[in-house]
Amino acid sequence: MMKISELSAKDIVNMENGKRLGQLNDLEINLDTGKIEALIIGHGGKVMSFFQQKDGEVVIPWKNIIKIGSDVILVEVPARYQAEVAMRENTLK
Repeated sequence: MMKISELSAKDIVNMENGKRLGQLNDLEINLDTGKIEALIIGHGGKVMSFFQQKDGEVVIPWKNIIKIGSDVILVEVPARYQAEVAMRENTLK
């Protein structure tokens, strides 16, 4: 078991490129099932804009969490965003 305070102390990292996305600000919980649906993080790198919600929040679906380690939470950027991420990084060079 893990406490929310322990989760919120971990960096959230994109497994594809190793970039830090931010830290946990909130959780989306399904009240019917009691399961965590998504992690909500505050601010981060370029990739974040694809997941960005109102007020700068970023939602990472639970199914995109690869591993919760001692210091980091590794997440996978969905395949549908990979081309957009590559194009954006090429224009910034």
